[in-house]
Amino acid sequence: MLIPAHYPAAYSLTAVGVWGASDFLGGVGARRANAFLFTAIVHISGMALMGTLALITHAPFPGNASLVWSVIAGSVGGLALALFYRSLASGNMGLVAPVAAVVGAAIPTIVTAFAEGFPGYRHALGFVVAGIGVWLISRAEDDSGRPEGLGMAVLAGIGFAGFYLCIHRAGDASALWASACSRVGSLLVTGAIVLFGRYLRAVPALVLGIAVVAGILDITGSAVFIRAAQIGRLDDAVVLSSLYPAVTVVLARIFLHEHFSHARTIGMVAALAAVPMIAG
Repeated sequence: MLIPAHYPAAYSLTAVGVWGASDFLGGVGARRANAFLFTAIVHISGMALMGTLALITHAPFPGNASLVWSVIAGSVGGLALALFYRSLASGNMGLVAPVAAVVGAAIPTIVTAFAEGFPGYRHALGFVVAGIGVWLISRAEDDSGRPEGLGMAVLAGIGFAGFYLCIHRAGDASALWASACSRVGSLLVTGAIVLFGRYLRAVPALVLGIAVVAGILDITGSAVFIRAAQIGRLDDAVVLSSLYPAVTVVLARIFLHEHFSHARTIGMVAALAAVPMIAG
């Protein structure tokens, strides 16, 4: 069946919205609970939702190779998400979210360019404009030195890149099952850290609710990203999906009153301008 050209972009942009909202909630929740415990709850809620949807819709269960790659992707991505939430909790959301996004997008884009060939000059220009936009959103605007949480954001970005590359190796497996199985790997890693680190403790009801909603949004983003990568190029899906910090920055500005400069406004305009270049 011929896939309309705009479908991969539509899936990727859906991931932008739900991932951006999920990361904002994750940063808020991780300020009120241990980041690894909070992330484990996020993974449990996401796994329960997507597993239920896969069963209800009778989605075909992945083959052995797809299953293994999904679990590996989740293991890497789960640890990355915990580090990311911790960096969001300790630093400025409007800064650390774009840094993780840039690192996470750059690595798969380079790998895909070597594996699948040059994407074309218009797409390449879109990648550059999107990168500039995310950099403007993330750049430090004072002389206070390296912002807090930046190192963990870089590590999280590397982990996100690993998730993108590994989940792509799952092939054409059901996006519902691939995302659900990836959360099995995520939960194994974060759950082990919680148990061995003795972080298991009671979580306030408000934080528990935030974690559940964040988990639903996060795994929804993963499922639509997987579908975008299946029906389009991985680098296109990664770059478009990595515009999610714009949503996180806006929410942080509205609810947390974080600084929102002219440079970041220009950066978001640039990021939006890149969308038709990459998706067209």
